[in-house]
Amino acid sequence: MQALKIAVLFFMMTIPFSSYAEKATTIEEMVKMYDSSSCKECHEEIYMQWEKSHHARPLMGVKEGIFLRGVLNSAFAPKDLKKATKKNFPCFKCHLPQALEAEDSVSAEIAQAVAAGDKAIVSKLQITCIVCHNTKAILHRLQEGKPEKGVLYGSTDIAEHGDSSYKQIKKSVIMKESIFCGQCHGLGPNFDAENPYQCATLYGSYIHSYLPAGGTQSCQECHMKEGDHLIAPNWNDAGTADLLSDSILLDVQTLGYEWLRAKGDLRPMIVVNTKITHKAGHRIPDG
Repeated sequence: MQALKIAVLFFMMTIPFSSYAEKATTIEEMVKMYDSSSCKECHEEIYMQWEKSHHARPLMGVKEGIFLRGVLNSAFAPKDLKKATKKNFPCFKCHLPQALEAEDSVSAEIAQAVAAGDKAIVSKLQITCIVCHNTKAILHRLQEGKPEKGVLYGSTDIAEHGDSSYKQIKKSVIMKESIFCGQCHGLGPNFDAENPYQCATLYGSYIHSYLPAGGTQSCQECHMKEGDHLIAPNWNDAGTADLLSDSILLDVQTLGYEWLRAKGDLRPMIVVNTKITHKAGHRIPDG
């Protein structure tokens, strides 16, 4: 029996520690687990684009607010912030997927930071490179299994990747497909929650309207041209203005005339007809 125990212990020691990685118990631990700052060394331009994107501030609004405050005033609100759990934050599914892999103590810590309006802490919670290129990179998990630790996923296989933590890149079959984005920019109502709620309907609009009308482009072809990781619209930069002006069309027709209201009372008048259309792959605005 003693020999068996020794053999089992030796076997466990030969397995990489990451296979038994513990869940994050604090915000700092979770931030460190998903830190992608090392990516900047080789992918500086992409990293700088991402830093300006909404993915780098998923819990903060356009004007750097903290939108999760609304959750603390909803049916999901915990009675005691210190006892908040993942169930109190359905938004985590898209806005912070890594929190679903952490202990509930992280949710409690986030709840207290949000209530206190602590932007310094909330700003650390980001959709990093690792979230997209590992956590969300495999969708059909019954067939393909879960994303592997120490592996990043992209549009092609790369046997040797020059990173100490992620030494290999494997191909994700959904990386260039709209369904990849649809995981978060979704279908609308979430009936799987104990208290159903309405959320993003972008992907639903795309597959129910754009594609049946003959549309052929993917989300990535419009929003990530040439690998742009700003993923406009960002609403506060020139790229957004260009994207919107190219997608939204305004047709204005005018007719000028004079109206003889009474003898000697000739008034200039104008009729203005406007028509706004767009050629985007989804309804505007949406998220």
